[in-house]
Amino acid sequence: MKTTNFGYLFGVLGVSLVLLWLGVYKFTATEAKLIEPLIVNHPLLSWVYQVLSVQTVSNLIGSVEILVGIGLLLGFKNAKVGLVSGLSAVGIFVVTLSFMLTTPDTWKVSDGVLITNFFLLKDWVFLAIAIMVVETHRGALKG
Repeated sequence: MKTTNFGYLFGVLGVSLVLLWLGVYKFTATEAKLIEPLIVNHPLLSWVYQVLSVQTVSNLIGSVEILVGIGLLLGFKNAKVGLVSGLSAVGIFVVTLSFMLTTPDTWKVSDGVLITNFFLLKDWVFLAIAIMVVETHRGALKG
């Protein structure tokens, strides 16, 4: 797929780099522990710790993030890979954003202002870029 939209290219590159970076970080004990409260409080994901260790779950999530990050980059040359990777990224970011609703103490009032875990909120922008990837590649495959 060939595109000349610098904003699109720059956004996809940024999302890919973050997914690759965080994916690699998921293989550390520190990150495995950091994501544990997010997963253990999620109604659709909490069961995984009954089957797998905290580190194994983190490794699996990291592996998916790395694969999707690479897939988004490969999508610049292959629309089918881009579409699958874009859809996968949408899934990742929807799940991540859902942690804002399922994790206790995510929303707090500080100095009279309602705030949240901004680390999670950044995924709103990443979700928008992932949706753009899906729309771009779906259009390329149709026409």
